[in-house]
Amino acid sequence: MNEMTTITTAKDWASDQEVRWCPGCGDYAVLKAVQRTMPDLGVAREKTVFVSGIGCSSRFPYYMSSYGFHTIHGRAPAFATGIKLANPELDVWIITGDGDALSIGGNHTMHILRRNLDCQILLFNNEIYGLTKGQYSPTSRVGTRSPSTPFGSVDRPVTPCMFALGSGARFVARGIDVHKNLPDVLKAAHAHRGASFVEIYQNCVVYNDDVFAGFTNREVAADKQLWLKAGEKMLFANGTKGLALDVERLALKVVEADDPAVIVHDPRNKGIAAMLIAMPESFPMALGVIYESPAPTFDSAVAEQNAKVSEGKKPDLQALVSKGQSWMVGKEPREL
Repeated sequence: MNEMTTITTAKDWASDQEVRWCPGCGDYAVLKAVQRTMPDLGVAREKTVFVSGIGCSSRFPYYMSSYGFHTIHGRAPAFATGIKLANPELDVWIITGDGDALSIGGNHTMHILRRNLDCQILLFNNEIYGLTKGQYSPTSRVGTRSPSTPFGSVDRPVTPCMFALGSGARFVARGIDVHKNLPDVLKAAHAHRGASFVEIYQNCVVYNDDVFAGFTNREVAADKQLWLKAGEKMLFANGTKGLALDVERLALKVVEADDPAVIVHDPRNKGIAAMLIAMPESFPMALGVIYESPAPTFDSAVAEQNAKVSEGKKPDLQALVSKGQSWMVGKEPREL
């Protein structure tokens, strides 16, 4: 990461490319949130890289005035790993979607999380394949009607944050595309050293409009959104309700705010984090930083190992090329 603070504005991070998403797409809000957040991070554009795969969200690097790679389907984590290992000073962001990251790219997402590469992973979840015209995705709900499931999906959907937690992620968070708190979630992800996984609920106005209305609509937001803050009680419904642990059932329960059993959020508690991620629809949606427990990063371990094995040695490319089985090709062809 960059040690020197660089002064920029949101406009400095906006490229000269025409932003081309469907009118009303949640991607616009996420793009603006990131562009507004980058100046607060004090990072340099020339040391920042956005890497994407394939999908609507994957156009993102074109719209950031920094370095970027628009790669192949599901393989953004592989490219990001190579970029970070080649130049550990770079600040690497992965932009992906629920289809890109959890179907063809599921194994790549799993491995970058368990390896704990120092990067930020923003997963735009609209529960549909938007770019390829609305087929159901790994996160689509049971009953979702789409061109590929005309009678309704019978698949049980993936829960992205649970997938991340099970893959060994050390930072798991959630945000909403148009919510004012999204920049704070992005800042927390950037401050974490290691793989930061952020699921962003993003509305697809064309193929899956208002799928998250049950907790994003203004009328229900207070009762259906629980914004977590480390060291603070888990309160919602304008501070009138809270979450407590039902010891007998080993599950969460909703209680009155003045109940002494209301849980104080500790992001290091993996067990409670799993419960927060898996809460039923009748409960509020857990948002913000759900789990954070730092651990050594993959890139730092590789750098340390390389330094150790090369100690006292001089670089010799010719010796490396000639090592093992090698031969010289003559100018004149040999008879067979």
